[in-house]
Amino acid sequence: MKYGIWNVASTNREIVEELIQSGFSTLTAYVLSGRGIRSCAEARELLQIDAPLIDPFLMKEMDQAVQVIESALEQGLTMAVFGDYDVDGITATCLLTDYLRSRGARCLTHIPGRFEEGYGLNEGAILQLHQQGVRLIITVDCGITAIHEAELCHRLGITLVITDHHECKEQLPSAAAVVDPHRADRSYPHTDLCGVGIAFKLAAALEGNQERIAQRYCDLFCLGTIADVMPLRGENRHLVVRGLAALKEPKRVGVRALLEACECGNKPITASTIGYVVAPRINAAGRMEHAELAVELFLTEDPILADSLAQTLCRLNKERQAIESEIHKEAAALLRSQKHPGGAIVLAGENWHQGVVGIVASRLCEEYRRPAFLICLNGENGKASSRSYGGFNLFAALQELSDLLVGYGGHELAAGFTIERKNIDEFRRQISKRAELHAAAEPGGSALQIDCEIPAELLTEANVLALSELEPCGTGCNRPVFCLSEVIIDHAGTVANGKHLRLRLHSRDGSNLQAIFFSGGNLLRKLQPGCRVDLAFQPTINEYRGARNVQLNIVDLRIVNTYDLYDRFLAQQKLPEYELRLLSPTRGDVAAVWHYIQASCASSSGLRCGLEDFCYGVSSATGERHSIRRTGVCLDILKELGLIRLHREYMSIEVQLMPETRFNALQNSSLYRRLGGK
Repeated sequence: MKYGIWNVASTNREIVEELIQSGFSTLTAYVLSGRGIRSCAEARELLQIDAPLIDPFLMKEMDQAVQVIESALEQGLTMAVFGDYDVDGITATCLLTDYLRSRGARCLTHIPGRFEEGYGLNEGAILQLHQQGVRLIITVDCGITAIHEAELCHRLGITLVITDHHECKEQLPSAAAVVDPHRADRSYPHTDLCGVGIAFKLAAALEGNQERIAQRYCDLFCLGTIADVMPLRGENRHLVVRGLAALKEPKRVGVRALLEACECGNKPITASTIGYVVAPRINAAGRMEHAELAVELFLTEDPILADSLAQTLCRLNKERQAIESEIHKEAAALLRSQKHPGGAIVLAGENWHQGVVGIVASRLCEEYRRPAFLICLNGENGKASSRSYGGFNLFAALQELSDLLVGYGGHELAAGFTIERKNIDEFRRQISKRAELHAAAEPGGSALQIDCEIPAELLTEANVLALSELEPCGTGCNRPVFCLSEVIIDHAGTVANGKHLRLRLHSRDGSNLQAIFFSGGNLLRKLQPGCRVDLAFQPTINEYRGARNVQLNIVDLRIVNTYDLYDRFLAQQKLPEYELRLLSPTRGDVAAVWHYIQASCASSSGLRCGLEDFCYGVSSATGERHSIRRTGVCLDILKELGLIRLHREYMSIEVQLMPETRFNALQNSSLYRRLGGK
């Protein structure tokens, strides 16, 4: 198992039927019910793609930012948009720069070099821009912690406008305007916008027509918002949907060239396409060389230059993948060498690539289910990237440990910091302690959230395709995860040189299934034909050589150990609701087992067989599929009622009818009552 706990949501059959009657597809109705939707109106509100755009002037100090920029435009001052080297920062830089240039501004762009300058406003860049005649700097996706740099701008006579979406510290920089929805005195109704979202709002405020700005820049908004993993609800959802539509026929020369270089030109562009295919290539510029490559790509109108730049980003992404693999191997080896890794992963390497360690930290989080901090050492200092796990708030933790740090920034899910080499061990001890306390207080933090359990018969091509009703999927409207219990493996193998696990299975209702578990090849030795497993998965349509079929992309699996779950229940361990449902038999389940025993023992002294064979016999006799877990519980209920003698030894059972059997109500079984029987 990849996740210690599966939290499987319950569905309301009446709500499911109501949603289906109102036009939602069957699987979509199950998902919406599992997510707590209680009416068709709630469902439509959740999936609304035309939510009204909120007045940008509701943001604190937006009016001041507009006044300052309009004044600079009137005076013809040279200005600079100062961004960040990730997709959000790049798209924000391009959006605002393109808009200001369209207004006649002499507008430069500056994105700091990850290796030379590090994140955000810095003294060297400010001095360089001052020498170039810049008298107004507008930050996008950075600047909210730049106290010292704001003072330098003031001394040099540079007006500073800060737009950011990161967490604010107690003191804000002294700037002409500070626009950030996370301000303590915020007045904007939500904090879901990322850097490109704030840049969009600033351009809309300057233009005085938000719809016109949406038409021009929804593609850039879409790229940055999805790549920065922002909630896809409200106006974010509205603009992302418009952006995805615009990306089908991109008007921006550089965007078109990049999609073609990614071989996405003739395929549907979804949020997943951006997150897993397009965004890594944009990020590769800042990770491997310089983010200005991507800025130039999105601002150019030269098709030949755009093609060349797009190919460069694809090449850099391949180099990034190779380096990432090497760092991951080293990091995993270091982690294995630690006797007591603690509640957080804190690793340091001398030659690690600073632009890649954040991705490796993400992988380690998922693999080891704990927050990860990877530090690139250089002399006496180290620069770190960190990723959260299980709801652990990175920004708050770094704030508490700021005495050990040279500097830090970011938000609760991803953060960076600089630390002296001598403080790393103490930092490891302190952060691990906090992570352990958090995990103890939030034991479900590492749980897998599953939308619902479904009958395998619903996994038809038409039903899976109809899940597109939930698109765009992302944070706040995640791709659905379903589960099936006790499916039987017919064949297990691997692909991609043993990296991925491929399974052929059949369910209790007789449905044949195809599944793949990416990076799960190491499980092959544990899985044999006939083995029963529970699957958590995302259904997709797989196309290969012209053939289409439903494929289950496995998120997690667990081998069915019938009595492990039951024994934990008997030992008074608290089980999640889903696991209780797997055990709880109905009156009909108990009756079916009882009648099968009566018929089987009528002409013999008893039954001796494997529990799976016994369960198969009950299923054959009734014409219905019976759960092996519930069948085992039914046997113990009948034993408790004094109707049978039962001896079990792991998966083998021996059953005999009692010599004199009398009627005994199910309610007289404490086991039946404890499991919720009525």
